[in-house]
Amino acid sequence: MLKSEILSKIKKIELRSKKLVDDVFSGKYHSVFKGQGLEFSEVREYVPGDDVRRISWSVTARKNKAYIKKYDEEREQTVIFIVDLSASGQFGSTNITKNELIAELTAVLAFSALKNNDKAGLLTFTDIIEQYIPPKKNRKHILKLIDIILSYKPQNKQTNIENALRYFNKLCKRKALVFLISDFQDKNFDQILKATANKHDLVCIKISDPKEQMIPKKGMFMLQDTETGKLINIDFTSKEVQREYYKNLKKHTDYLDEIFKSAKLDVIDIFTDKPYISELIKFFKARETKVLKKY
Repeated sequence: MLKSEILSKIKKIELRSKKLVDDVFSGKYHSVFKGQGLEFSEVREYVPGDDVRRISWSVTARKNKAYIKKYDEEREQTVIFIVDLSASGQFGSTNITKNELIAELTAVLAFSALKNNDKAGLLTFTDIIEQYIPPKKNRKHILKLIDIILSYKPQNKQTNIENALRYFNKLCKRKALVFLISDFQDKNFDQILKATANKHDLVCIKISDPKEQMIPKKGMFMLQDTETGKLINIDFTSKEVQREYYKNLKKHTDYLDEIFKSAKLDVIDIFTDKPYISELIKFFKARETKVLKKY
């Protein structure tokens, strides 16, 4: 894209994102992500209208009167977007590429963070660390993050999630809210994923395109791996080829499901051909329930 096209796209993303934050996600971000920034303060006597899930049953039993736990919010949170900019992100069979969708998702979440007085930073990676932008909290800074995702030309094309998470864990010593956004076309990162989830509040956002989930019914095609550049001729009329393709696809999907489950992670599945708003709302609702149960 030309610079003028990128600026126009950034402006449209900003307008859409801020409208979503104001109309849809207002208050949701705060209620969902304040959980990691709460510390126990005291107990006080229950009054009608208090959340019964915060009742301290041990104190209630001792005092023979209902008491609830009171929490104070800690200082501002640090929000980090760890974004996969490998070559597969340039793919898009609909009217939007994976990278463009990532930029918009980052904008929505970053503007939500800004409204909550949180600061946001960005770490981009391929099979190397491409760029790190330290967290700040202002509109101009968020627009810079969007610009990088849309226009930055990575040095490399392949993906190494393990390397990115290992770098981040060394870099960020304090607990942060982390959004790992990728198509997860990688493997052997299960251990570092679990370690990161134990140290930080990690949310994985998996970006997919519908064409990646299916193959042509018939015909000979020359395919190129966008990350390695390798060319290969494939005859999709072959039942054996079709079976092998879907077998490998299922194997990788099962691998991801297993490691996400093992690390006890929140995962948001986003597709380029479907509105992402409904998936974000579903996530916020599920996360809110989890936070209320916790406290």
